[in-house]
Amino acid sequence: MIRVCVAGRTGWAGSAVAAGVEAARDLELVAGVSRTGEGDYRSVAEALDAAPADVVVDFTHAAVAKEHASVALERGVAVVIGSSGLGADDYDALERLAVEHGVAVVAAGNFSLTAALLLRFATVAAGRFATWEVIDYANATKPDAPSGTARELAERLGEVRAPSLGVPVVDVLGAREARGAAVAGTQVHSLRLPSFVVSTEIVFAGAGERLSLRHDAANTPAPYVAGTLLAIRATEGRVGLTRGLDRLLG
Repeated sequence: MIRVCVAGRTGWAGSAVAAGVEAARDLELVAGVSRTGEGDYRSVAEALDAAPADVVVDFTHAAVAKEHASVALERGVAVVIGSSGLGADDYDALERLAVEHGVAVVAAGNFSLTAALLLRFATVAAGRFATWEVIDYANATKPDAPSGTARELAERLGEVRAPSLGVPVVDVLGAREARGAAVAGTQVHSLRLPSFVVSTEIVFAGAGERLSLRHDAANTPAPYVAGTLLAIRATEGRVGLTRGLDRLLG
């Protein structure tokens, strides 16, 4: 039985994940962390001191997710991070902590299985196309840009190769910002508009042809539950950082 603490237990995604943990026969929800939930703890440290856990799942906010993960890792507790907004430097620091304490960190910009397939298909396409750009769609109220899904996609593509740019951004005439932000060498354009949840599109282009891959999320946390439970189970026997749900798909 894997003992699980969910940080952000009363949140949009966290509440669905907590319910999924409770329904699973091999998992046990031993604690929740939230600001308002009755019976929950107010901090990860308080929760782990009161209710020992094997894995902390974090679906909170970038402002506190790294701190939550660090507290857990320093106690030898594995971590699954679903909060977006952390960058490569943050994950480097968490990997060092995980290795030091002999436990795992599994992080994904998106725990949807279909989003994981987008990531996998995109890395295959990047080996065949020399040019691509990413469009990141999210609700107008989303505070971080790009989304964790788009950031993870760009960073993973950077492991394959850097895309070619017809005109380097430094040579663009007019407002260079209109060309988006460079994330691991990929130009990413973040749209923040009402009615979107999170959608991520990558457009590959070659001579006389284009390939578009796109993932759209509806206004329900259900798609993220199965992937998060997969990540919880995958922490057993792992040490260090695993970024991307697609790396767990086999």
